[in-house]
Amino acid sequence: MDIRDKYAIAGVGNTAYGKLPGRSAVNLTVEAIRNAIEDCGIDKGEIDAVLTKYPTSNFQSLFSARVSQALGIVPKVTATLDQAGASNIGLIAYAAMCIEAGLCNVAVVSYGDNPLTGNRAAYGRRPPSDGPNYGGDEAVAGMTGAPCGYAMIAQRYRHEFGLKDEQLGTVATTFRHNATLNPNAQYNQPMTMEDYLGARWVAEPFRLFDCCPVTDGAAAVVVTSTERARSLKKKPARIMGFGQAHPAWDLAQREVWTTSGAAVSGPIAFKMAGITTEDADFAQLYDCFTIVPIITLEDYGFCKKGEGPDYIGGGRIGLTGSLPLNTSGGLLSETGMPGMQLIAEAVRQLRGEAGPRQVKDAEIGIVSNNGGVMTTHATLVLRN
Repeated sequence: MDIRDKYAIAGVGNTAYGKLPGRSAVNLTVEAIRNAIEDCGIDKGEIDAVLTKYPTSNFQSLFSARVSQALGIVPKVTATLDQAGASNIGLIAYAAMCIEAGLCNVAVVSYGDNPLTGNRAAYGRRPPSDGPNYGGDEAVAGMTGAPCGYAMIAQRYRHEFGLKDEQLGTVATTFRHNATLNPNAQYNQPMTMEDYLGARWVAEPFRLFDCCPVTDGAAAVVVTSTERARSLKKKPARIMGFGQAHPAWDLAQREVWTTSGAAVSGPIAFKMAGITTEDADFAQLYDCFTIVPIITLEDYGFCKKGEGPDYIGGGRIGLTGSLPLNTSGGLLSETGMPGMQLIAEAVRQLRGEAGPRQVKDAEIGIVSNNGGVMTTHATLVLRN
């Protein structure tokens, strides 16, 4: 199936990010979808697929059906996917394949949740009997949440390859700088390396700013054929390629901790897109914790394994560097919402709509999504 450039993201939309009391996951999701519909100017009556990531803080059966009803849409295709943070790209791939198969013509893909002001139980400490990557036998040793799991990955990386606190800090401070240029970012106050190093410990080697915040909010995209998208209001972002790979097992059961699903997902997407890493003008890389984009860069082939901490130095990943990363602030500073905001930012970069954080001559962008404790991974390649 050759679908390169046949399908596109025609519209993007989001809500405010941060503390949004009184809002439900359905309410937020509907607002983001309506904003995406307005962004591209398509008639709501054309939308015949509604695809959603499940709300992280409060899993709801038939969530996409509830969103469809709230929108006033009776879809031909509907689904709610559980790949954690990788779900958004997974759903965009599913949308493109459904359109290719003739099952639908226009899909909205969305994620929304209210863990900051709603149900935060899913983000708290979990009992030893709870599910993969958070509980089980590891819980007696203190591994009771995502920060502990990713901290163990970072510690293993440090043991194998070396990793300085300041190198993790480069990720956090670079993305925060980008967020200072983004009025919708949850955290857009300037942060220095001294601020980063002076923050409290969460789980060594992670300090507070190594960890993404808990956030209310939603974002959405409209996916349709490139031909249909060209007749709409905004310049479409064509889908060149996508891939998935999911290590899946509990962290304690994996043989290797310093390689993610990106090592398989990335090459699949790049081959479909017909590109190499040299063709990327920017990347929006999942950054729930500062170690993740470093490992992702290595696994995608931008540098060799163990070279990531040095690769990000010297301004390379800044807005004027050779590979700008997370230009709106990423999960670490724009919003801790799991991943859809990275896709929205990539589209805006390719349209030239990013204002003071715009990457010059942006033509091709890479987006990564990651879920669990490096349990799932998906890759998306877009171009203008």
